Amino acid sequence: MRFADKLFLATTVLLTCIFTILGIWMLSSNFSSLLERETQRGNTESRMFRFLFETGYQSMVEFGEEYAVRRTIDSIADSVERDGSHCFVLHEELWMHGEDYMEERGLLEAAGELTASLEGEDSYGYVIQRTESSFYLLTASRALVGSDVFLGMCRELTDIYMIRQELIRQYYIALAFLLVLGGGSIYVLSRYITRPITSLGRTAKRIADGNYEVRSGNRGQDEIGQLARNFDRMADRLVEQMEAKALEAKQKEDFTAAFAHELKTPLTSIIGYADMMNTMRMSDQERAEATYYIYSQGKRLESLSHKLLELVSMDKNPLDLKPIQTKKLAENIRTTVRPVWEQRRIQGKVDMDKSVLLGDEELLLSLFYNLLDNAVKATDKGEKGFILLKGTVLADGRYEVKVVDNGRGIPKEEISRITEAFYMVDKSRSRKEGGAGIGMALCHKIIRLHGGTLMIDSRLGEGTVMKVVFPAMEREEKRPAEKKGARQRDRRRKTAEGTAE
Repeated sequence: MRFADKLFLATTVLLTCIFTILGIWMLSSNFSSLLERETQRGNTESRMFRFLFETGYQSMVEFGEEYAVRRTIDSIADSVERDGSHCFVLHEELWMHGEDYMEERGLLEAAGELTASLEGEDSYGYVIQRTESSFYLLTASRALVGSDVFLGMCRELTDIYMIRQELIRQYYIALAFLLVLGGGSIYVLSRYITRPITSLGRTAKRIADGNYEVRSGNRGQDEIGQLARNFDRMADRLVEQMEAKALEAKQKEDFTAAFAHELKTPLTSIIGYADMMNTMRMSDQERAEATYYIYSQGKRLESLSHKLLELVSMDKNPLDLKPIQTKKLAENIRTTVRPVWEQRRIQGKVDMDKSVLLGDEELLLSLFYNLLDNAVKATDKGEKGFILLKGTVLADGRYEVKVVDNGRGIPKEEISRITEAFYMVDKSRSRKEGGAGIGMALCHKIIRLHGGTLMIDSRLGEGTVMKVVFPAMEREEKRPAEKKGARQRDRRRKTAEGTAE
């Protein structure tokens, strides 16, 4: 059963019980008030009847008891029997008045039982008697005369019970109408309240069926709206994680395929030339060329294995970050790249503002060598080729290193993938230059381990700008020399003060 149906049934049953109990209480209270009023009226009439009887009886008792009873009843009957009330009198179990009226309505036995239940000289009693189609109130009292004389009044209450029946009938009609109207309203309201839940359920089903783009879109401010927004955020996170896992799986698949291909190419050359040397007669020059190819491809495999080991081991070995002078880094870089630039006839410049970087010196040098090596490979303009490595201290304390070249450039759609392992923009040219597509992946990991960011701006045929930004250092880490000098000055000051004393 759906939640809306449960809410509808529960609310309808609850309202039915409340209205039923409330209606029964109101009808019972109203009927009890009417009945109490009629009972008090009957007792009042009965007492008045007794008072008139005893007064008249005293004035006639000298003529005989039976005569006095009859004469008194005849004289006061007309004044007592009014507004639908009728009196009856029993004298020593004999009916003196009202027997015919009581017999016609089947009340003789009820009147006899009522008078028989009266005990004592000043006792009253009443009973409500139901006949086939009517209700009657019988009241009786014992008269204070010489013998047993019972005076009673009979009053019909059928109208009161008819009113009650009519009220009950009207109440049932009103209750049925109220249940229909209220039930319809509750049904519509329950559907309206649970509509966001139903929509959320449909959204969850569509996501489970594979439509990961759908969302609930509920912007309500109640608990259901909050639940829907949390559900949307959960779905977004799940989709992001799924996409990340899919991308990771694809990258692993591409990595495996590229790695296998990178191994296959040099191995094919090595096996081919080795087979030629083993099965064919070759001149010394041919044998030397074959040996050189085997050696060069072996060195390529060695370089590939070293870079892979370096790439894998970075995450496993914690970095020992130390303050490094940028001036020292610039000198090492100039010494290393100058011969390469001269051989390729490239105009190059290394210019780094004086500062201190917190990092691993070997890894940072590897980062800058790889970036410059890529710039060299991309620049084939001879003397018109230009490469610049520029280090700048930014206003917020961060340190920016730019590697700029005027080489071939990188297609815009390829920029986001060049940090993937074995990914090469120009595969044939990269292999010709001895590259394996691992350098940028290595650079990206080094930058990430140092808390830096990498930004690439490139245009085809114009060149590329590789921008690396390192985080700012704390002041106490940035100037250890100043701290050391301050400590020395403090010691000298204390020594001087001690000497003066």
